[in-house]
Amino acid sequence: MQNNKAPIRGFSTKEFETRLANAQKIMQVYQLDSLLVTTPQNIRYFTGYDSQFWESPTRPWFVVIPATSKPIAIVPEIGESEFNKTWLDEILTWPSPRPEDEGVSLLKASLENLKKTHGNVGAEFGKEMTIRMPVKDLEKLRKTINLNIIDGSDALWDIRMVKTNAEIEHIKYICSIASDAYNQLPSKLAIGDTERDVVRKLKIDMLQKGADSVPFMPGISGEGGVSQIVCGPTDKVLNNGDILCIDTGSTYDGYFCDFDRNYAFGEISSEVERIHETLWLATEAGIKAAIPGATTDEVWVAMNTIIQEAGTIGNNVGRLGHGLGLQLTEPPSHRPGDNTRIVENMVLTIEPGMEYAPGKMIVHEENIAITKDGSRLLTKRAPRQMPIIK
Repeated sequence: MQNNKAPIRGFSTKEFETRLANAQKIMQVYQLDSLLVTTPQNIRYFTGYDSQFWESPTRPWFVVIPATSKPIAIVPEIGESEFNKTWLDEILTWPSPRPEDEGVSLLKASLENLKKTHGNVGAEFGKEMTIRMPVKDLEKLRKTINLNIIDGSDALWDIRMVKTNAEIEHIKYICSIASDAYNQLPSKLAIGDTERDVVRKLKIDMLQKGADSVPFMPGISGEGGVSQIVCGPTDKVLNNGDILCIDTGSTYDGYFCDFDRNYAFGEISSEVERIHETLWLATEAGIKAAIPGATTDEVWVAMNTIIQEAGTIGNNVGRLGHGLGLQLTEPPSHRPGDNTRIVENMVLTIEPGMEYAPGKMIVHEENIAITKDGSRLLTKRAPRQMPIIK
């Protein structure tokens, strides 16, 4: 049973002040006078503001992070009352929707009024980021403002890749919920269930245990393994010899877990047992290699060496793990050439997988936090032997 005490929802003003102070140090390194963020995860990181209204694309939302003062929110009037409950002092609004000027003039004035040292504004232009405003409005802003609006994604990822202790506790909690639900799932399954049946049972259990949402839960099955890990579930009936892989990105207070579990139905071949054991050992190697000072390339090598020795024809995932936090997937990536230096308080996934025969793949995944002494499991470790459903 899941019995960890839930972290208090939201974060203290001191937590946000700590995040801001760290961000402003990093902004100095990148010679940025401000950061402009528009996406839900970045706005939430700096302000604590969250809304289901993100599902509506009608209105843009802007938060400016100055190099020397508190963030400024420039938001539609519909969001003003809730923004007034955040730790921010300056909240500017306009009557949106107003296509002729969706906050662009307010945003321009706010940016130009800030102290200019370098003349650069960092925006969400780079890796694993998007900017949530009409492109025509962005072009208008860049043409009329007396500042350089440049890619600020490297700075933003330097800020967000290293988690605070409070963030890690949130991730640990949702990992514990998902771990318990995964461990209890076999008792609820039988040959003849469909993929959709299984995923529905698991999703309901996670929500009842305390997850806020389950935005990602593909469930895929195939005889002896799966051909992909991103689509599903379908109405396919689970039969003798099938392997079912379920991955989940569930959230608590905005923070994700991301790990999978594999279940066998009926008989399991010796080859599947061998591949499962290989990946369990590769996961162990990845966990042990993820220590402060190591690189993501070295973590990849630790896992890939075991996989290659076992014999593989490929891995269509493209990497063997990644960062985790307010997004399901974040930098860095465990892959050759990423070469990110691992530091204390990063949260990472360890995700070895291998295609051992055409269309037959098995993947393992765990979530870890980096401590000064090594890595700490946030998930409850997958069983060494794959659970078998009769």
